[in-house]
Amino acid sequence: MIRVIVNGEAQTCPAQTLAELLKALDYEGDFLATAVNGDLVHREERADCLLKEGDKVEILAPMQGG
Repeated sequence: MIRVIVNGEAQTCPAQTLAELLKALDYEGDFLATAVNGDLVHREERADCLLKEGDKVEILAPMQGG
C-alpha cells in the first residue's frame, strides 16, 4: 500500500501504476486527463507510469452543462 495525493486528498491504495489507481478509484473512459507531480500522463502511458509514496496525482474529467 502506498499513500498518494489525488486531486488534493490523501489516498491509500494498493495500486502500483496510474492505470491501476484509476481503476481502483472507478475512473473509466478515454476522456480523462491525468497528471503526476505536474507532468501530463497520456492514456497510452498510464499502465507504465509507476507511482511512488507521496506522488501528487491530478485526474480531470469533463463536466456537462453550460
